Amino acid sequence: MSLTEKLQETVAFIQGKGVKEVEFGLILGSGLGELAEEIEEAVVIPYNEIPHFPVSTVVGHAGQLVYGVLSGKKVLALQGRFHYYEGHSMQTVTYPVRVMKALNAHSVVVTNACGGVNTSFTPGDLMLITDQINFMGDNPLIGENEEEMGPRFPDMSQAYTLAYRETAKKVAEAKNLHLKEGVYMGFSGPTYETPAEIRFARTIGADAVGMSTVPEVIVAAHSGLKVLGISCITNLAAGMQANLNHEEVVETTQRVKAEFKELIKETLAAL
Repeated sequence: MSLTEKLQETVAFIQGKGVKEVEFGLILGSGLGELAEEIEEAVVIPYNEIPHFPVSTVVGHAGQLVYGVLSGKKVLALQGRFHYYEGHSMQTVTYPVRVMKALNAHSVVVTNACGGVNTSFTPGDLMLITDQINFMGDNPLIGENEEEMGPRFPDMSQAYTLAYRETAKKVAEAKNLHLKEGVYMGFSGPTYETPAEIRFARTIGADAVGMSTVPEVIVAAHSGLKVLGISCITNLAAGMQANLNHEEVVETTQRVKAEFKELIKETLAAL
């Protein structure tokens, strides 16, 4: 079955559940799924009911689509995303972005929890993603290209929409929120990076490292979607603090999620 045929089935099912026009897709990372609970007039669809949809296995990811209104915008939120390290193919990881585009969304907002590589970052900082480095060893666009989905060789020079970044900066400034900016580097995981890998990442220009986001943004660029990306720096990367664990990631996102949610909601309202 072709990607186009799969998408037709998925979209027909989702629309049958009452999902109408979508403006923004939201991809909510570790500890940030709660933002979906603030969506008004919500239609909730568990992933395991949706044809051709993968199922999320990560602790702290709910595993459902939430559609409705947030900050006056019609949004479709992924409460729980899919990761390459779960054993999914890159095409599976990015399938929800294809679905968002097929539902006529014009933009996606991606969020994640990640490790700080930039020595000026501290855990709890929020970072506006300006660009990305794909170090995952794979690319979701490998294989046959379906022309109606996007070009064979997509331009990645403005993967993160400049105008959206400017809006987010203005919102942060008005809220007196110190928003960092930087380059996000995607590793496959599920191991945290080694201290040597972190030195390498810093040397080539990364400010933060994580195990998600990069594939979704590649497919968003391929699909012609505008992108806003915001990371929560949950810990300092390997070699910069004593040890790394998932509990700390969840704990830090819990601590800063109120301002994270406010930043996203007010930026959405302003876009």
